Amino acid sequence: MTQLAPGVWRIATSRGDRDNAYLIEEEDGYTLVDVGWQRAPAAIMATLAQLGRQPTDIKRIALTHAHPDHVRGLAELGRRSGAQVLVHHADAPWLEAGRVPAAGRSGRLGRAIDTVPLLHWTPMRPDMLLGDHDTVASLRVIPTPGHSPGHIAFLHEPTHALLVGDAVFNRTGLAMGPDALAADPAGRNASLGQLAGHATVVGFAHGTPLQGSQVDAFNQFCQRLAGTP
Repeated sequence: MTQLAPGVWRIATSRGDRDNAYLIEEEDGYTLVDVGWQRAPAAIMATLAQLGRQPTDIKRIALTHAHPDHVRGLAELGRRSGAQVLVHHADAPWLEAGRVPAAGRSGRLGRAIDTVPLLHWTPMRPDMLLGDHDTVASLRVIPTPGHSPGHIAFLHEPTHALLVGDAVFNRTGLAMGPDALAADPAGRNASLGQLAGHATVVGFAHGTPLQGSQVDAFNQFCQRLAGTP
């Protein structure tokens, strides 16, 4: 567990910075952004224990999108916490189906990968559907479609911590995910213009957060790929 900003904690749900979830302190408890793979709930519950809190203190689980590395642990964590599950309306059919459909990947490799049972999850009906620019407690939704039709980022309005999900990766430097794994690679790049200029700190689902002057590099990266000045 590391504190990204006041009231915002990053939870590494697998070794290193490979996969991250984010815990947001709210007036009524916590919002969790994303879950992770099937073993992720153990890391999340360990973090809650460090904070002296219980799984039931998570009041809502807000998903950046419905891909297996973000939702395979969702059913267990939902059962333990009783939290509401929120997802953008365009990704809700995927969450309910328990897998990414063939049309959800632009490349043959991506479609082949999604036939593997390990990448399927327990189908879940969301408690609330999100739309572009909605608010979720202290978070504001920023639409970033392309990686999936309903991919979204979240801006923590009190601190301007920006949680970008899979819109951008930062494992070995700023990069996009493979085109074959995205629903609409061109649309994904174009949507990055929505992210530039908001953040004081950037948290990634995959990779190390950026702070201070590093955020300038993130803004420039997003503007360059989006083709905006």
